[in-house]
Amino acid sequence: MTKIIKRTLLVLIILVGAIFLAFKLSPYPSVWVIRYAFNKEAIRVNKELEKFVPYNIKAISNVQYDENDSDAYLDVYFDKDAVKSGKRLPVIVWTHGGGLISGDKSQLSNYCKILASKGYVAISIDYTIAPEGKYPRPMKQLNSALAFISSNSEKFHADPSYFVLAGDSGGSMIAAATANIITSPEYAQNTLVEPGLRPDQLKSLLLYCGIYEIDKLKIEGAFGSFLRTVMWAYFDSKDISNDEYAKTASVTNFLTSSFPPTFISAGNIDPLLPQSRLLAQKLSDLNVQIDTLFFPENHEPPLGHEYQFTLDDAGKLALERSLGFVDSIAK
Repeated sequence: MTKIIKRTLLVLIILVGAIFLAFKLSPYPSVWVIRYAFNKEAIRVNKELEKFVPYNIKAISNVQYDENDSDAYLDVYFDKDAVKSGKRLPVIVWTHGGGLISGDKSQLSNYCKILASKGYVAISIDYTIAPEGKYPRPMKQLNSALAFISSNSEKFHADPSYFVLAGDSGGSMIAAATANIITSPEYAQNTLVEPGLRPDQLKSLLLYCGIYEIDKLKIEGAFGSFLRTVMWAYFDSKDISNDEYAKTASVTNFLTSSFPPTFISAGNIDPLLPQSRLLAQKLSDLNVQIDTLFFPENHEPPLGHEYQFTLDDAGKLALERSLGFVDSIAK
């Protein structure tokens, strides 16, 4: 019996050691844990939005925007009544969040239907999440999607002269970088990503709770541990301090006055709130037209990361303010 116990303990020690090493040697184990939790929550939030979805929204699902990329699919939503006359509608292309390591376009389906009910063609895209997709692959994919939508705009009742880029969390990071690629030839050259649109086609941005500067991320505590996992997965390195190419992901360091008009928001207890405030300040310093929706520190109820997808008072205000901003740019 003693030998059996000893062998069992030895096996357990070896197993625990192997698991410990796996977490230390690769981002994958941590990513799988986070991905499971994030996807479960995103599905729940999307389900909660069903009660706000109008009945007359048409969906065109699983359109491949790059025939050479097995991850390159998008979903299109528009109001059937709004396009009966053949009218072309402004396009909102939303890049989903998930910390760059989770999520897919289906998790935005109900929110995109709500956007479509407001008079837009709303499009959500898939991109290759990390670690499977490293920087800058998602940016290349978003630009490919934009080029595809522009070239096939008639199929989607879309106005190719009126694009709005939108994103949440990691998707906001991708959308902001893509806007800079489109409007700054120097940044496009730095990132080695080809723009998918002409600058005049991109009218504005809607950015929620994103990461815009990776140079000075606070990596202490539980949220810091999450950020370390994300950076390792996305850049394939635990330390990018000496990687000048990886640092081009800090879009705040490469902004120009040509950046499109931008709406920025984050919740009052979102750990990434300082990132949104930093982007807003940098764009304001460049005299880029912006609108922000930030809340008092003591706002009740507290608004966390991705607060905008819960259509309570704050979520409804965010929707109203962001689309009001888009409409004001058109005027």
